[in-house]
Amino acid sequence: MSSMSGAAFLWAVKGTGAIAGSAISLVYILPKGRREAAARFAVGLVSGLVFGGTVGLKIAIELGIEDRLGAGELALMGSAAASLSAWWALGFLMRLLTRRRSGESALRDIERMTDDL
Repeated sequence: MSSMSGAAFLWAVKGTGAIAGSAISLVYILPKGRREAAARFAVGLVSGLVFGGTVGLKIAIELGIEDRLGAGELALMGSAAASLSAWWALGFLMRLLTRRRSGESALRDIERMTDDL
């Protein structure tokens, strides 16, 4: 039986986290159609694979648990978080652009959104 190399293992873990994050984003806010579902899944998958390691490390440092987690756990956590948050960031951007086109001030829109936080 062959074992997986360290790099292949991390890619597999990142892919698993990215797929999980994309699936959660699809279930949490249902897409309007197949095209939107495919776009959201692709954006989540790519962002999870690209930014997974960095996001996982940042989350672990902020929580103070970076020395307790292995590389696989960091990659899995980061990929899922990056994948899930990618669509939300794009949704926020699209909302700003849509309202800006309709004549509303983008600055007013940002102020209203941050007041809710």
